[in-house]
Amino acid sequence: MKNLASRMDLIQPSPTLALTAKAKVMKADGLDVIGFGAGEPDFDTPQHIKNAAIEAINNGQTKYTPVPGTIELKDAVIYKLNRDNELTYSRDQIIIGNGGKHCLYNVFMALLNEGDEVLIPAPYWVSYPDMVAVSGGKSVILPADDSTEFKVTAQQIDEAANSKTKILVLNSPSNPTGSAYTKDELESILAVCERHDLYIVSDEIYEHLVYDGYKHISIASLSEDAQNRTIICSGASKCYSMTGWRMGFAAGPSNIIKAMGKLQSQSTSNVCSITQAACVAAFRGSLEPVQTMLKSFDERRHYLVSALNNIEGISCLSPKGAFYVFPNVTGLFGKQTPNGKTIESSQDFCLYMLEEHQVAIVHGEAFGAPGFMRMSYATDLETIKRGVERIQNAISTFK
Repeated sequence: MKNLASRMDLIQPSPTLALTAKAKVMKADGLDVIGFGAGEPDFDTPQHIKNAAIEAINNGQTKYTPVPGTIELKDAVIYKLNRDNELTYSRDQIIIGNGGKHCLYNVFMALLNEGDEVLIPAPYWVSYPDMVAVSGGKSVILPADDSTEFKVTAQQIDEAANSKTKILVLNSPSNPTGSAYTKDELESILAVCERHDLYIVSDEIYEHLVYDGYKHISIASLSEDAQNRTIICSGASKCYSMTGWRMGFAAGPSNIIKAMGKLQSQSTSNVCSITQAACVAAFRGSLEPVQTMLKSFDERRHYLVSALNNIEGISCLSPKGAFYVFPNVTGLFGKQTPNGKTIESSQDFCLYMLEEHQVAIVHGEAFGAPGFMRMSYATDLETIKRGVERIQNAISTFK
């Protein structure tokens, strides 16, 4: 038989999804696996959103919709962007996709020519470089670590940009670190993007999940020029606990949104009509259910950060947003496990924890950040405590 397309060699399966799948298999085999890998809230979708979906089913809203989304949902997204971000958009500047990931993929496909460069701060969400690669672009990784709260500087962006650079990817609050940029930092970054005439792909999916008085600011809201060069990608998955509903949206210049719609018309077509009806209720409804979830996330965050910092060999910053911590585990390197294995990387440590202690954690290498690991606290506090206890017990046996 003839070979697969060569583009398939450019991408790898998502390591976070692979870890979650492996943990589920282990659980199915009867093992008591504690998972810190899942990037989805453990709460149910708010009732008023479910009610809207049920009503849509009962009203027969089960047909195809326009490819870029229903008028009702586009208007709800426009309402949300004005209410939450002080941004004004028209319908031709909005597209509804099958999750935020789908919108990001379509943005890169619509913008990138062969060899165009994309600046990606690291630690990064695992899918960015693969999406860029399959779109014909080249990822230029800008490293950051816990000494800068995992944030890149305007100077780094300025030094990396050249005539081939087309896009800066910005994810604030961040997956995997929970870091978030201040208004001053965003203004400095915007100035560099203006100087080099870069598009900004701003992933804002965690915007409402923020702590310690931090207020999310969309870089698109800083000026008219900022809005004209920014494509916001977001959705309902994280803040409204709707991961399985598969809805995302992009907001940006109409010519880019039109190009994304053309691509979508020949790939997935419209998002599920029932999901779209539910998301109208999500974006037009009260943020009170989000605040309820946030209180639980905050309690878990405080516990997990404190507990990890009390384990010898681990240090952990307190995140400003999302539901992840990204602890530094380089203090464990060189240690030997009871079975004679030497820990030489975060990947070594995470594999050891999964195989020997049934704790699922994603290693930092998956996010372009060796020496760190991502732990999700989108699970109940009791489970988090049991997981931390296993980590502590395991490390206490290292030599």
